[in-house]
Amino acid sequence: MTGTAWKEDNTERFVTQALTLGFKGIDTANQRKHYFEEGVGFAVQKFLKTSQKTRADLFLQTKFTSIHGQDSRLPYDQFDSLTNQVKQSFASSLIHLQTDYIDSYILHGPMLSRSIIDADLEIWQAMEGLVQEGKVNFLGISNVNVQQVEELYSKVSIKPSFIQNRCFASTQWDQDVRLFCKKHNISYQGFSLLTANFPYLSNPYMQEVAIKYNKTIPQIIFRFALHLSMLPLTGTTNPEHMKDDLDNNDFELTIKEIQCIENIGVVDGLSL
Repeated sequence: MTGTAWKEDNTERFVTQALTLGFKGIDTANQRKHYFEEGVGFAVQKFLKTSQKTRADLFLQTKFTSIHGQDSRLPYDQFDSLTNQVKQSFASSLIHLQTDYIDSYILHGPMLSRSIIDADLEIWQAMEGLVQEGKVNFLGISNVNVQQVEELYSKVSIKPSFIQNRCFASTQWDQDVRLFCKKHNISYQGFSLLTANFPYLSNPYMQEVAIKYNKTIPQIIFRFALHLSMLPLTGTTNPEHMKDDLDNNDFELTIKEIQCIENIGVVDGLSL
């Protein structure tokens, strides 16, 4: 899946490029502070008009972002109820993306860093209403710890289908959240797999694995992610890197290599 944060006025160009090269999943948010959701919509429509693909061939994922994650360019009335804020933001997303449904709708993050509060549950209930109306296929939440995931899961009617987190090698690639996802059949989406882990990617062990398979280190990381049943998000704007990200299904890492990479942030002196 290709991510669209921080692309600004280049969003349409980069998303068009990604779709043309073969990406099918697009991740965005109705948060003008970091995303240009409307640019994603322009790219999707351009692609559909110039290809043999239909809307059903694509997976569009966007987010509801609470007031604390927004700047002054709000997609809703900040003085309205949270339920109505969700409805307003979602309606705006449909207009931006020029579609009548969203494949995956994500709560961009809980109100607090350590728990799930009533405000989060009100937002989630409003998101559930969109599923019940047939406007959303799946729900998810981003930027959460395992305690928040457990609490949300226990309290909501429609369980999350996706958890999306920044993924750090120093936490064994968010191992505790991934294990919860595996137990409850939730798909884990990892972002910043490269940018959050530069010190570990330069590890000589990673270089040895890349040489062994004649692949780039990013290709090794994305192959590793898939071995962990993780859906990796890539935000690259380089067409060659986009091609590389898609071209990583022709090799398999060994069990030892998977274990070594999983522990590369907590174990020194790794070797093949």
